[in-house]
Amino acid sequence: MTQQINISQIKGRVTRNKIYKGIFILAISLAMLALATLLYRILSQGLGYLSIDFLKNYPAPYIEEAGIFAGLMGSVFMMCITAPVSIILGVSTALYLEEYATQNRFTRFIQVNVQNLAGIPSIVFGLLGLTLFVYLLAMGYTLIAGALTMSLLVLPVIVVASQEAIRSVPKEIREASIAMGATKWQTIWRIVLPASIPGIITGAILALSRAIGETAPLIIVGAAAAIYTIPDSFLSKYTVMPIQIYSWTARPQEEWQFVAAAGIIVLLAILLCMNAVAVWIRNKFQKRY
Repeated sequence: MTQQINISQIKGRVTRNKIYKGIFILAISLAMLALATLLYRILSQGLGYLSIDFLKNYPAPYIEEAGIFAGLMGSVFMMCITAPVSIILGVSTALYLEEYATQNRFTRFIQVNVQNLAGIPSIVFGLLGLTLFVYLLAMGYTLIAGALTMSLLVLPVIVVASQEAIRSVPKEIREASIAMGATKWQTIWRIVLPASIPGIITGAILALSRAIGETAPLIIVGAAAAIYTIPDSFLSKYTVMPIQIYSWTARPQEEWQFVAAAGIIVLLAILLCMNAVAVWIRNKFQKRY
């Protein structure tokens, strides 16, 4: 009797497993279909307008003269500020929380809130950047204000990724280093950080790839829709690729949608390259203990 019940339970579990598997396959298929449709539409509309001149030209009122050079260089300059600020602050915060902070209610409160900040809509960070950098610190609608706002956006993601990477280093390696006479900071600098660098860099690149594609926070902090020069200082006016693409899609002529599609292709290529670098770093430098 018990054997019959066990066989019946096993058959029920196998049936439920097949049902759930079918649901998951259907969900993945629908997602891939939507992605394939989106990519086909973008490529079919934008490839005809993608050229060297498109990459070298500034925004123009005429479709055949329009280019994305100002937005491309603006995104590059912004990442040159956002990357060091967010990575230094994020890794330092993660090191303090994991290696130095006393594990109590206050520390757990900070960690929970950092994780929650990683899921807050980007428009909220835009409003924070507008209040803090543009108004309180009187930076105005400048490149440095936009870059610091994007640093706030990606900082929680980098902190969480860095904490996970540092936490993955086995405790025995730390203890062995201290047993050999190394100080706590020497152990962190020579043992913990080198072992966790692949995870930290991977998380940082993925966070920055999110930042380079964001539009809403930069609209709030005053990124221009059309700039005919590249930034020459931290206090210069600027634009970025998502803002430039957004301004093209807002125009009524249908041809501008094709120009916007060409800009999306450029942005997607940069994002794919950044993600590929993150995967390569993870696979090449990750160590197993």
